Amino acid sequence: MATEYGGYMGKVLRINLTTREVDEYPFSDRERELFIGGKTMAAKILSDHFKGTEQPFSDENMMVITTGPMTGSGAPSSSRFNISTLSPLTGYVTSSNCGGNFGYYLKKAGLDALIVQGHCEKPTWLEINSGKVIFHEADDFWGMKTGATQEALDEKMKLPNGRVRKNGKICIGPAGENQVLYASVVSNERVAGRGGVGAVMGWMRLKAICASGNKEISVKEKEKMVAHTQKWFKYLRKHPLTGEQLPKLGTAGLVSSMQMKGLLSTKNYSEGHFDDFELISGERLAEQYNIVNKGCLTCPIRCSRTVEVEGKAVKGPELETLVLLGSGICNNNLEAVLRWNYELDELGMDTISCANTISYAMEANEKGLWDNGLHFSEIDDLSAVMEKIAHKEGIGAELALGSKRLSEKYGGTEFAIHAKGMELAAYEPRKAVGLGLGYAVSNRGGCHLNGGYAVILEGLGLSVNPTTYHGKADMTMLMQNLMEMISASGQCLFTSYAFFPAPLMSHPNSWYTKLVNAVLPYCGGAVRILNKFPEIAAIHLPVFHHTKGFEYVTGMKMPFGRYMRCGERGYNLERELNRRFGVDATKDALPKRLTDVVQDPKDPNSKVPLEKLKQVYYHARGWDDNGLPTKKLLQKLNIEAK
Repeated sequence: MATEYGGYMGKVLRINLTTREVDEYPFSDRERELFIGGKTMAAKILSDHFKGTEQPFSDENMMVITTGPMTGSGAPSSSRFNISTLSPLTGYVTSSNCGGNFGYYLKKAGLDALIVQGHCEKPTWLEINSGKVIFHEADDFWGMKTGATQEALDEKMKLPNGRVRKNGKICIGPAGENQVLYASVVSNERVAGRGGVGAVMGWMRLKAICASGNKEISVKEKEKMVAHTQKWFKYLRKHPLTGEQLPKLGTAGLVSSMQMKGLLSTKNYSEGHFDDFELISGERLAEQYNIVNKGCLTCPIRCSRTVEVEGKAVKGPELETLVLLGSGICNNNLEAVLRWNYELDELGMDTISCANTISYAMEANEKGLWDNGLHFSEIDDLSAVMEKIAHKEGIGAELALGSKRLSEKYGGTEFAIHAKGMELAAYEPRKAVGLGLGYAVSNRGGCHLNGGYAVILEGLGLSVNPTTYHGKADMTMLMQNLMEMISASGQCLFTSYAFFPAPLMSHPNSWYTKLVNAVLPYCGGAVRILNKFPEIAAIHLPVFHHTKGFEYVTGMKMPFGRYMRCGERGYNLERELNRRFGVDATKDALPKRLTDVVQDPKDPNSKVPLEKLKQVYYHARGWDDNGLPTKKLLQKLNIEAK
């Protein structure tokens, strides 16, 4: 369906793998205005079809792959794409965001999104060239790891002159083929990791998708956007977080700060400090193992590390992998983490869920609940264990189920660290209770990003009192709405870090930074007014370049307040969608280790006051006491309830 807006290709394809029928799916400009793109566009499409009775591994499920209007626009860090589906890990709708170049080439193929449904009789890969869909048998790819698969696909994409046609691709590894519940989808070396999107693709017997084409990605006001982008790049490069910390050390640079703040998940989240943290730190990774920094298309931050594993230069581990396969299992061997990170990407498996499931199993063994042979700090056989998980062999068949299901079978639900069935990220929330709230209410489960990443206020940017409940609910809502819209637009969430004024980051001990830290928890009322009436912010903030950039690319008017409202709409749409599958206040939970047991015996507040936080959060969101959007709110946001 054609569009008057820039940034969009104006076409969504629907592919039925069972019948091999391909048709265009209507998505109007009014829907683009309301639901933007990315995960919000995907949620709208799923909402129009899901009733709440569908199963993840069924023909009724859908995999919706979406770009945003900023994808491929030249804006900073704008190569993102999203995969949304009904998660086999949680039973709820999940969204998984990814960098790489697939989103860019999907738009070059002339498409904003793909809707994939049904299943193939035999292993299949799809070629999409300038909007045309070609089905190919993938018997010779089935069983391959992700790196070999992508190399083999490039061979298939060779032109008569021997050159490989420029393309973007996604694929699954053995974990997806065998429907490990936390299997991932890989694009280049970037990963759509969370929620088991790779398992759904494996159930469909869809090994890979390649996209290519030469369609032009339009920008409404090109000259203004070029000038704005130059300023935006400069701003990001000068900011302490996006211009110094992330380029220098990557996300791994947070390990030392997390150790100081009691945020470093250790021994299955039983502690917040790790004695050997320096051995797995970002500083050590940079000094001894990093070869070169890399970044996604049009990214000035370049946070990705490159390390050597088995004689090959490969992507190094992000913070989550470094911590959860380091301190999380009481391991100080950094070289082992580098190897496991590579192996898990090759197998197509989420490092977060895999690491947390293993650490649960280690503690269950330690407590005598499950004799499985896994022990904290004993790592010699873990590579073999990961292979078994990917192929569902031996103990791997059980570990492939994730920590929630294992705790229901063997016991230890209080230390199975998940929310809604999805394992938590690496931040220990008892010393960042706003993040603890975010984990619990996150639409897709235990996610720090979908949870609003309040930890950036609670110690990893600013130093707001980490254990107070004051102001945390309103700030969590603000951050969630902001990040929701950035994701919907097709940009990396790291660009949001520069939202915080640079002097506050550069001078943590200054009087003005200390004042902000002291006052911010008591600004919840003011933040709530902005959350409830974002239209009052009919301006462009100088520290937030996204709104003007969005206007220049699309031609839509997008002041800060409307930007926030679009994020709010997206967040509530996913909540309403998951309500059909049983989400309510009882599902917004954390394991008792985090809510009932203090991390620091000297600090009675070092646990997550979740019920108190939830009550304030629901009220701030305009949800009812059961944690669900009211009909009045849905109507205000132009969301159709079913």
